[in-house]
Amino acid sequence: MGLFDKIFNSEKQAKAEDKKTTPWIGLNSMEQLDEIENISEDKTVAILKHSTRCGVSKMVLRMFESDYDLDENEPVELYFLDLISFREISNEIANRFKIHHESPQLIILKNREVVHHSSHQSISANKLASFVG
Repeated sequence: MGLFDKIFNSEKQAKAEDKKTTPWIGLNSMEQLDEIENISEDKTVAILKHSTRCGVSKMVLRMFESDYDLDENEPVELYFLDLISFREISNEIANRFKIHHESPQLIILKNREVVHHSSHQSISANKLASFVG
């Protein structure tokens, strides 16, 4: 291994160690929707609806995760919904919270109410951060 390999590999390793992971909670049961509403009384709750078959959805997910910078002690819970596998949950979210289904879609709840929802390139980790606290 040459000098340049040592330098660049150690930089890559340092970047990987510094990179935060997004603390997703899988949303995969209808019962969780009641829990989410209850949690939203004390914390900001975000639901990201993601299509595993859509290139735009994949790009938005990558951008959200790379921009996500909230501390693990912040009062926020992040739920991830694979809407291809759990379409019935996605439909229930639209009915329960009276919002039109889109994909990808970010829904932010506080006190059992939708305070923000966005789709496609309007989805932003920074927008979520503005509702936390």
